[in-house]
Amino acid sequence: MEKVDSTAFKARLSGLKVLVVDDSKTIRRAAESLLAQEGCEVSTAVDGFDALSKIVHHPPDIVFVDIMMPRLDGYQVCSLIKHNKIFRSIPVIMLSSKDGLFDRARGRLVGSEHYVTKPFTRDELLAAIDQHAAPIQPVTL
Repeated sequence: MEKVDSTAFKARLSGLKVLVVDDSKTIRRAAESLLAQEGCEVSTAVDGFDALSKIVHHPPDIVFVDIMMPRLDGYQVCSLIKHNKIFRSIPVIMLSSKDGLFDRARGRLVGSEHYVTKPFTRDELLAAIDQHAAPIQPVTL
């Protein structure tokens, strides 16, 4: 994996609105800490319903969503985002402890742009952002 470390990229991260959705407090905190250190504005959601509410009220520039969550899983969250004409342009990155071909394919079918396996590294999160969150176009309601 190539390291993401350029000054221009760091400037682009400043103020980037990232939503991290995971039912694990540990994962949410780890992602929030790593991304906040890079200058991102990070918000978190504990499940899919919480995520959808936050997306409607404060649209993020990119979403990281866990696949396995109660009530509304990551595939359902991604599908709902991608089927909404207002929010479909928001990149969705799937997070999972599973690294199977089926899981990756299912993520693509519902519209996710990328797939990151947990436990993730700083460089994996930043590489996903670098690949999918540029150029940032604000979502207008």
